[in-house]
Amino acid sequence: MRSPSKHRRLTGTELVLATHNAGKVREIRELLAPYHLTVTAAGDLGLPEPDETGTTFIANAELKARAAATASGLPALADDSGLVVDALGGAPGIYSARWAGPAKDFDAAMARVQRELAAGGIGARTAHFTAALALAWPDGHVETFEGYVRGTVVWPPRGTRGFGYDPMFVPKGQAQSFGELDPAFKHAISHRADAFRQLVAACLARE
Repeated sequence: MRSPSKHRRLTGTELVLATHNAGKVREIRELLAPYHLTVTAAGDLGLPEPDETGTTFIANAELKARAAATASGLPALADDSGLVVDALGGAPGIYSARWAGPAKDFDAAMARVQRELAAGGIGARTAHFTAALALAWPDGHVETFEGYVRGTVVWPPRGTRGFGYDPMFVPKGQAQSFGELDPAFKHAISHRADAFRQLVAACLARE
């Protein structure tokens, strides 16, 4: 990674979150709260969701951030994240949201993970979450960061906190799933928090 001095700093006070996912908007706003930014979700601006045609988390985050920055004329931050299950060859991976279908039914998506593991007679349940962040400016400049948290998938899902696949993911070293953990603690150890620490050091920290 480049040293922080070689990254572009975010100097303005307005930022667009290039996501229509209410759970991500809530979590990212909480992570950004200490930086006194005026944060507006893409959905609130009526911006369309671009097709995620990238083959990596970074590529999809960059695609979404560029589209929002161009459309809004403001710096835009995009997240692309997903669950990577080792025994499923990395699935659902970049297709994590698509496994939930148009209705964003993550109960069905979690059931599919369990079904495919069971169909393969797979005992190993190691997995990790990946979060890629892309910060784009209207002039086309983009900074990207990627974070991880390792753990295991469990069945049945546990807890009602978080969103997406959180209820079936237990981070390494913890007894509770992301769906059970206190949100403040989850924010401190999550894949998104890992990526945010890098983003803050590179682009948000004040000199």
